Amino acid sequence: MTRTLRISAPDGRTFGAYLALPSGGTGPAIVLLQEIFGVNAYIRSIADRYAEEGYVVIAPDIFHRLEPGVELGATEADVAKAFALYEALDVDLAISDIAASVAFARAMPEVSGSANGAGVGLLGFCLGGRLAFLAAGATDVDCAVCYYGAGIDQCLDKAASVTVPLMMHFGETDGYVPPEAIARISECFAGRPNAAVQVYRGAGHAFARPGPHHNASAAALAYTRSLGVFRQAIGPHYDLGAIADHHFYLEFEARDPDTTMTTMVPEPYVNHIPTMTGGVGHAMLYRFYRDHFIGNNPPDMRMVPISRTIGVDRMVDEFVMCFTHTTEVDWLLPNVAPTGRSVEIPMVAIVTFRGDKLFNEHIYWDQASVLVQIGLLDPSLVPAVAGVEQARKLLDPALPSNTLMARWASSGPS
Repeated sequence: MTRTLRISAPDGRTFGAYLALPSGGTGPAIVLLQEIFGVNAYIRSIADRYAEEGYVVIAPDIFHRLEPGVELGATEADVAKAFALYEALDVDLAISDIAASVAFARAMPEVSGSANGAGVGLLGFCLGGRLAFLAAGATDVDCAVCYYGAGIDQCLDKAASVTVPLMMHFGETDGYVPPEAIARISECFAGRPNAAVQVYRGAGHAFARPGPHHNASAAALAYTRSLGVFRQAIGPHYDLGAIADHHFYLEFEARDPDTTMTTMVPEPYVNHIPTMTGGVGHAMLYRFYRDHFIGNNPPDMRMVPISRTIGVDRMVDEFVMCFTHTTEVDWLLPNVAPTGRSVEIPMVAIVTFRGDKLFNEHIYWDQASVLVQIGLLDPSLVPAVAGVEQARKLLDPALPSNTLMARWASSGPS
């Protein structure tokens, strides 16, 4: 659900903007501000990703007064041209165009979300990060997120005008935003409860962009933090627990692989960590669900909940999985014939969401404990392993601790 818009600037010019709509067609808006390379494939991919999260995303052409529609790559010639456009940009006119984009977004029938009826946030990268910072104080946006905005430290005289929620992301080793610049920015915003400066250890400039500068852990954490700013300021708000529970119901009770897949994004993935089972992408995961998971689970399989923690875009579930090993459970005990034994195994599931759909699941458990319980591993030969006692201790904290530690009895009173 993407297309190109035309937006009118205050001086009568018009400029292009990439539009990405959420699957539901409506939602709060994000005005996405480009790097120095234009509204290229990378910027469009960010717009598409936030559309999956439920946002109407508009990425205006900031360079339209210099070279309309420019899209640059990473060749030496492209980089040189990008820096030339960056140097030639009239920042005041760019802010005026951003204000026009914000006004355009607020007037769209597809946009809703804030207390005023139409929520709009700013998200900018590099050049766009600096422009997002400046526009946060010069427009009526509801919030702003800036990634490695080079030059923000030279614009701190504008900081007082920024009263909306603001988050700024910087890499610790960013050559364009050195540590002393980050320190000045942090000092300027210290004590302001609606402003946050996040610094990512070991990350450099453009750490969120694919390529040689990419830092996966920093990019993932910054994304979740950014999403938190937008969710709180403009929504949309989803009941992630209810979404997950419906997904689990379809897996373990309805046992319906086709409907289960409708609760997930178009290309999801699942990874059961100890056995490396699951699937990446719709085709593989659907095959896994249909032929090796949903239809293969023992009829008495059930989950006993222990705890649940829900964040901005993920949920952590702690539970005990109980079943009788009456069928071959491909995903948990691949290639192991049914033993008829009872199994109680503590598990942790980390479920990540994109909007109101599941994006991925990481499931953890102690495979050694499972093998002990079905008789394939002798705990006397591997003394640091427990069987069903793991689950029983989790369910009843009053049961003895340190039973595997031979020296516990002689270490003295606690």
